[in-house]
Amino acid sequence: MGNTILHKSETRGNSNHGWLKSRHTFSFADYYNQERMHFGALRVLNDDIVEAGMGFGTHPHNNMEIISIPIEGDLEHKDSMGNTAVIKQGDVQVMSAGTGITHSEYNKNIDKPVKFLQIWVLPDKINASPRYGQITLNPAERKNKFQQIISPNADETGMWIHQNAWFHLGKFDKGVITEYAVKVKGNGLYAFILSGDATISNQKLNSRDGFGMWDIDIISIKADSDAEILLMEVPMAF
Repeated sequence: MGNTILHKSETRGNSNHGWLKSRHTFSFADYYNQERMHFGALRVLNDDIVEAGMGFGTHPHNNMEIISIPIEGDLEHKDSMGNTAVIKQGDVQVMSAGTGITHSEYNKNIDKPVKFLQIWVLPDKINASPRYGQITLNPAERKNKFQQIISPNADETGMWIHQNAWFHLGKFDKGVITEYAVKVKGNGLYAFILSGDATISNQKLNSRDGFGMWDIDIISIKADSDAEILLMEVPMAF
């Protein structure tokens, strides 16, 4: 089975700024846990809710691959590269901060919050040219299977980042069993349960639980209820 680490939903860091509510799987901002600094190259996994009409003012980043996955609502993005865009449910946004960028993110809706995952991956290339991209995916392509959303290669399905990492989203009916084979030997897998219940490599998991696995080649995944799962393959050494 290899090695595993379990992060139950309720054990995550919790930040409540009024306009922003965030749960942190790994240490971030005011939440610090020396046992939860990262999982391989996966550095940040934030589960954010931004209230109506609120958002993150302009702030800087550098040398980080930043992935945003909206779960509900719309988020407006502006950056120092001149990009203005709105990401919504079904989209995936990637920002390679590289040598440095500034950006802002706002919920322009006046009547509902926006919920999204903010994920940071440590890059395999330092001081790359900053880059922005987004894609709208067809959710039908993740019905009872994994749909690739992130890879290291521009010619693969989904978006690409500066790291030997692959992300997949899957939406499974109760009782469906599938497998995932690690693409690069030595990489680890981190599963985040977006909704529902699942058993992965004999570990029972519930909504918003995280489960990391390494020293493995292939895993088995069973949906114990209707379930949506984000599966992230990342290098463990970098």
